Amino acid sequence: MRLNASVAKGLTGRHVLLIILGFFGVIIIVNVIFLTFALRTFPGESMKKSYLQGLNYNEVLAERAEQAALGWSAEILRTGADGVIEVRLLDADGAPLKGLTVAGQLRRIVHDRDDRALSFMSMGEGRYRAEAGALAPGAWRLAARAENPAGETFDFTARIEVPGVKIPGAESADDAAPIDAAPSNVAPGGGRR
Repeated sequence: MRLNASVAKGLTGRHVLLIILGFFGVIIIVNVIFLTFALRTFPGESMKKSYLQGLNYNEVLAERAEQAALGWSAEILRTGADGVIEVRLLDADGAPLKGLTVAGQLRRIVHDRDDRALSFMSMGEGRYRAEAGALAPGAWRLAARAENPAGETFDFTARIEVPGVKIPGAESADDAAPIDAAPSNVAPGGGRR
């Protein structure tokens, strides 16, 4: 019996194998590309050696308890696209804290390429000011530490929003706030709100 030429050129086991290998090969290549882009834009850890920091978490909790006992508080007075950040530090009675050394870091929430170290200068009456340079629009996170000459420390964080370009018709009540508006989420102890 003789095979028809059209049957001999049909779908064979070899063709099916090549189709399946090609399909899964494309899936794997696309996944590798997506994974590469994801890890290059944000590696997933905001702090180096986060595992080791987790092991020392009881020490962090004890330090936060000491800070809470001090009763100090922080208030953001001014932030803006010009990069000037002004904070006021108060003691438990609401009196201004003077003579502190205040340093911190301003971090972009979406990536770490624009992170900046800050050194605050005393402006008197518990006010401290740092200049970070021009800030790109978007969300930033301020993490700072104040220390008095006795060695008592106070860590605080705040989310800072730098307004961007307004889109007509997309304005809300939040967009109407001036650049120098103080954020309402200053959290003591280095925690996030």
